[in-house]
Amino acid sequence: MKTLGHWLASPWRRSTVAAVVGALPVLAFPAPSLWWFAYVALVPWMLLVRTAPTGKRAACDGWCGGFGFMLAMHHWLLPNLHVFTFVVAALLGVLWAPWGWLVRRLLGGAPSRGRVAAALAVVPSGWLAIELVRSWQGLGGPWGVLGASQWQVEAALRLASVGGTWLISFLVVALNVAVAVLVAVRRARVPAVAGLVATAAVTSAAWVYAPRPDTDDRVRIALVQPGVVTGPDSADRRFDREERLTRELAGQDVGLIVWGESSVGFDLGDRPDLARRLAALSRETGAGILVNVDARRSDRPGIYKSSVLIGPDGPTGDRYDKMRLVPFGEYVPARSLLGWATSVGEAAGEDRRRGSGQVVMDAGNGLRIGPMVCFESAFPDMSRHLAEDGADVLLAQSSTSTFQRSWAPGQHASLGALRAAETGRPMVHATLTGVSAVYGPGGEPVGPRLGTDTAAAQVYEVPPAHGTTPYVRFGDWPLHAALLVLGVWAVTGAVRVRRGARGPLAPPARTAHGSPARPGR
Repeated sequence: MKTLGHWLASPWRRSTVAAVVGALPVLAFPAPSLWWFAYVALVPWMLLVRTAPTGKRAACDGWCGGFGFMLAMHHWLLPNLHVFTFVVAALLGVLWAPWGWLVRRLLGGAPSRGRVAAALAVVPSGWLAIELVRSWQGLGGPWGVLGASQWQVEAALRLASVGGTWLISFLVVALNVAVAVLVAVRRARVPAVAGLVATAAVTSAAWVYAPRPDTDDRVRIALVQPGVVTGPDSADRRFDREERLTRELAGQDVGLIVWGESSVGFDLGDRPDLARRLAALSRETGAGILVNVDARRSDRPGIYKSSVLIGPDGPTGDRYDKMRLVPFGEYVPARSLLGWATSVGEAAGEDRRRGSGQVVMDAGNGLRIGPMVCFESAFPDMSRHLAEDGADVLLAQSSTSTFQRSWAPGQHASLGALRAAETGRPMVHATLTGVSAVYGPGGEPVGPRLGTDTAAAQVYEVPPAHGTTPYVRFGDWPLHAALLVLGVWAVTGAVRVRRGARGPLAPPARTAHGSPARPGR
């Protein structure tokens, strides 16, 4: 009977297995939300890579695994981008090729305890380097960062306040390395166990010593989720439904009302009638209303997505134009080369315009809010900068109605818990069609989640917070530390190779008369 090694000798079989095991970590994210599985999800992938016969094959295993991970994480794009989803996953999967080589280099064969100890720091650092590169907005942003799978775990959220989601990712990968060593390299169990102990120690220290945010009296913030509205005149009918739901909030002592992304489909300069209706709602409810306008601007060229604050007299002048756009959904990168994507899927026919800077708005009664739009909530630096600029509450206006029956709404809503924990600020995630959710300054859920089958106006008691978390103060230091680890390891390896190439320095052999031996004698 053929062994597993013989069966995997076929490049196509091995590549298929690599893609399958690379996809396993997605089970730790919503909707499955098997958060605990993240601690071992990389083990099958690493065990496969370490048995690769060559470094080139290990890099290929890394690429195929990365392809599987990206495809599984973004599978809900298939109905919209079709075959282009596979192209994107394949291109992003290339980022894991060096990581595959790295895993084999440190864990392949019969690694020494020294190599295993190095792997516990270098392999997670390599993973963070990948997350750093793919977090660039042009490559799709930091959607599916491994640490984000821990959004429900209180201890992990405490770690996020110290080093952001990056620190969680590093420790999760380190746990996987330790488990892989315990499974496959028995003689190196001591450093693996030491790695597990160190991870537990770091988590415990964060739990005990990380400062907790200071909270004030609670403010009542309402989310208006109109639900799915389709067909002709959907923008007008959605506005009517949002108006009707908002009126239900009259007399409930609400301090702020938040509508979802694209909740207003017309520029308010072109539709003063809508501006008057919004101002009337603000007077009736006694609260400012944060709407999101998705329309061609009347005062400048192009289509913008903008958070606009409405008061009793109409728009207050506070406006935030979305800065980071969704690739293909809101613009096509390098449209001259990739414009064909519009013919095979539902890519943007016209690029949206970008805003120039983040904005902190005064919502009244001393409440300062920091708005973000859609997948901007995936970027830790944006919420961190808003906290630095004095925002008491973070807000994300979103719409995932295109992916209503997929894992996307739950994945998106979960990011709010991480942004809250990182910054020590409550996070409000308001959508058109669900999932809408609110999180306290520690990332804990506040009030009920509004699912994708709900149309409602829901009031939440939100505790505005002050103070500075270590992550806000020191920024993305785990990423910098990871790059430093990789640099030191690379330099050390180069020095060893150079010394090996020189060979041992030995004195020249001498003849019986004591003179140095010469070639040919």
